[in-house]
This record gives sequence, C-alpha cells and structure tokens, in this order.
Amino acid sequence: MKQTSFSQSEFERKKRRTRREVFLAEIEQIIPWEELLAVVEPH
Repeated sequence: MKQTSFSQSEFERKKRRTRREVFLAEIEQIIPWEELLAVVEPH
C-alpha cells in the first residue's frame, strides 16, 4: 500500500465536483427511493 503525501490528500479534499456528481447528489435527495422500491420490488 502506498502512503499518500500531504499535498495529495489536500488535493483530493479540494477536488472540484463534476456536473454529474452534483446532479446525482441532487437526485439522491429528491427521489423517495424507499417508496419507489416498494412499488417496483413486487414485479
């Protein structure tokens, strides 16, 4: 296992979020997943 340097760990924390990541985070908050799964699961 490689040890990460301080600069690498700092860079990883400040990584810019992509539009895809932002979109998926928004969808995760909006969609009522439990209710959707309850409807779909029997099929």
